[in-house]
Amino acid sequence: MPPRRRPQFTQESIDQQLQQIHLLDQASSSENLEQLGPIIKQIHANRQQEVYLRTLQALIESKDAEIESICGDNYQEFISSVSTLFSIKSYTTNLREKITTLDSSVSQVGKSLVEKKKALLQTKKTAANLDEAIDGLQACLRVLDVVNRVGEMVKEGKYWSALRSLEDIESMPPTSLSQTPLFQHLLSSLPSLRGQIKDAVTASMKQWLLDIRNVSAQIGQLALEAMEMRTRRWRSRRDKDPMLKSSRVGSAVETITYEKTEYNVLDNDQLQVDFKPLYECIHIYSALDSLDEIRRSYQADRKAQSDLIIPEPLPLSSLPSITQEIVGYFIIETHVLNTTGSFRSEREVEDLWDALISRLSKAVEDILKNENDPDIYLKVKEALLGFVMTLESYSYSTTSIHSLILRLFEKYVNILEIKFGKRFENIIAQDDLQPMYVEKDSEKESVMDTVWLTREQRSQLQSSPAPINLPWSQGYYLCCQDIRSFVQNFYQFIEGVSQHHRNIDDLLSKSLDTILITYISESLAKRAQSTANVPQIAQIITNLEHFEISCTELERSLTNIRSSQRGGTIRVKAAAPFVVTRTKAIARVTEAMSSKLDDFFGLSEYDWTPSTREDAPSMYLYELVNWLTTVVDSLALKDTYKEEAYRGAVGYIASCFLDFLTGRDIPMMNENAIANLLLDVDFLDEELKRNGHSHGAAFTELRSMASVVMSDAVNAYLVQSIRQTSYPAVKPKRLAALLEKLARYGMECRDAPSRERGEKRRKEAEAVGRLFPGENR
Repeated sequence: MPPRRRPQFTQESIDQQLQQIHLLDQASSSENLEQLGPIIKQIHANRQQEVYLRTLQALIESKDAEIESICGDNYQEFISSVSTLFSIKSYTTNLREKITTLDSSVSQVGKSLVEKKKALLQTKKTAANLDEAIDGLQACLRVLDVVNRVGEMVKEGKYWSALRSLEDIESMPPTSLSQTPLFQHLLSSLPSLRGQIKDAVTASMKQWLLDIRNVSAQIGQLALEAMEMRTRRWRSRRDKDPMLKSSRVGSAVETITYEKTEYNVLDNDQLQVDFKPLYECIHIYSALDSLDEIRRSYQADRKAQSDLIIPEPLPLSSLPSITQEIVGYFIIETHVLNTTGSFRSEREVEDLWDALISRLSKAVEDILKNENDPDIYLKVKEALLGFVMTLESYSYSTTSIHSLILRLFEKYVNILEIKFGKRFENIIAQDDLQPMYVEKDSEKESVMDTVWLTREQRSQLQSSPAPINLPWSQGYYLCCQDIRSFVQNFYQFIEGVSQHHRNIDDLLSKSLDTILITYISESLAKRAQSTANVPQIAQIITNLEHFEISCTELERSLTNIRSSQRGGTIRVKAAAPFVVTRTKAIARVTEAMSSKLDDFFGLSEYDWTPSTREDAPSMYLYELVNWLTTVVDSLALKDTYKEEAYRGAVGYIASCFLDFLTGRDIPMMNENAIANLLLDVDFLDEELKRNGHSHGAAFTELRSMASVVMSDAVNAYLVQSIRQTSYPAVKPKRLAALLEKLARYGMECRDAPSRERGEKRRKEAEAVGRLFPGENR
């Protein structure tokens, strides 16, 4: 590639380029040198500096010549212009001097003005700073005033307003004060102020808790008085309407018909309970998101207060005031539960209730552990009953208290049993056992209203005019009177108590049976055993018979009472034991007569080895029969019982006669003695038949045995078939004993026939003794 040739500038091109350059642009205040750059660069590049400089010098010279030509043409005008300019210059110089002088004077004046302006500006700046400071101070004062008023509001009890004021401080819009250390310090102290508000409202609530503890007893007293008035009102209405007999206070019927009065135990003429401190405390703690804290504190404080209600040990005289305080305590709890939303839960209140009631039950049972006065139990029951009914109206569960009352009721009944049992024993022990005598019809009606009788007995006695001897003794009447008193005392305890009727009925049945059997029937049995007076024993039998009737009538009347109260059936099971006791008493009549009969037999003076037979009965038998008929017929007993007495007496006489024949007291006898004894038996049998009392069957064994001996039928008796058909009542052992006595007599005789007969009787005794050993012996 051939080397690049440098461009060559001709004179014309250089002139042309210089002509295009305007070193001074009249329209511009700055030189225009930008166009020289490329030209000079190109000149250096082409190394034509000398040529360019010559051309440039020529241009300058041409321009100078042109200027001289122009100046020469305008010289006069230029001279005049210069003169004019000099004139102007002098004027200008003078003017400048004047201006300088004026400026100097103005500067002097302006300097002071500037200084004043500066002072004014400084003053305005200071004033602005002062205004800003004043505004800041005023803002601080307002904030400090709010803080100060927070303390005053806390002292005045305006806790919510104080808390809102702190919130207002915290939510203030951003200002110049917001960045100050004072404001930041105030903000940092707000938690402390909130703590002070919390402490103050807590202290207020603690004081309120102390105040309500002091008035709880009064609240409970007012509530119990209101319930007592309600109970009296309902009892009055129930007495007028038989249909309401079974309804108690608090029952569905009573609740529906109860005319509520506008009486608030927490706000009335006597007492006003202010819950504002509690509500404020709950409100403040809720605003501070600390509700759980105050809830736990409240529960702990109320638990501590409940623990202080019941002292240990509990004085019995303090029970009414203690129940009043408990009632007031839980009325307050109910109000708090119903008016504070979620602050209190039913479970928390139930825990307090269960714990306090458990301690109350234990304390009551402890103080009554060794108590034997039923009136004390009634007082305790009355205190607990009003307590139960009052708190039931506030929907508290009183099952445990009802259980306590029923346990106390069982102890109360046991004490009543013992108390009345002693009275029954004293009545029976001191009874004269004579028919009860009444002089007037009014007395008779009073007695008949007390005792229990069948309709027939009542009609019969009502038709009999006074004066009259009643069938029973004074003791029976007093026992009936006390039985009614016992039943009245029994129901007096459960009056108003929510009853389990079956349990109450069973307990009453058991108690009545205990009284009737243990304290009356057994006492009568002891009294009958301890006396030998037959008329008194007979009166005991009559009393026992009426007690049997009383059991049935008492059961019927009590069942009717309980039916009207929707109760069950009362079962009195004492009638059967009274029958047993009556049977023993009848047997005791026989025993008592037997002792007298023994006296008669002691006068008998039988000759057991007579040489001849008597043709008339023994003389003592006349007295015996006379006494027997007189005593038995004079007894105030039914004929059936008299016949039993006769049967028992005749049976005893027959056993005595048999003992004469077969007993060991008489070592020997002969046939004549047996014949004489049979004569006496026939006499007794005839006399009793003549008096209308045929009990000859009692002498069957004696007559049959004597027949075997007297008719020499021992060999026939040894034959089993004959023995079972003709002599079933004769026992081999007794017959053998009689034969031995006859044999002993024969062996004692000196004549041969008698001795032979004695030997025969001995062999017969041995033969009879070998008959079926153990059979009928």
